[in-house]
Amino acid sequence: MINKNIIKIRKKLDKLDNSLLEIIKKRSKLVDLVIKNKKFKKDIVDKKRIKIILKNISRKSKNKGIDPLITNKIWKTMIKSFIDYEYRNFEKK
Repeated sequence: MINKNIIKIRKKLDKLDNSLLEIIKKRSKLVDLVIKNKKFKKDIVDKKRIKIILKNISRKSKNKGIDPLITNKIWKTMIKSFIDYEYRNFEKK
């Protein structure tokens, strides 16, 4: 039997997950705008920008008291997922 505290905490997690989905939706719309502004498929992956993003996330995570290994894995996965999304939605040659 699951303890009542865990059930309450899980409800809060579910609510937070819904908020994250809204943020991902907003991020997807911004990525759609980026796609429209890229001329070539070769422009999709910007390794320099990815490196800067990951460095900033690591620094900000430490400043906020968040384990940077967690945020690094999340951002790497998110970046990879959005790169895949860009390739699937890029229409120009």
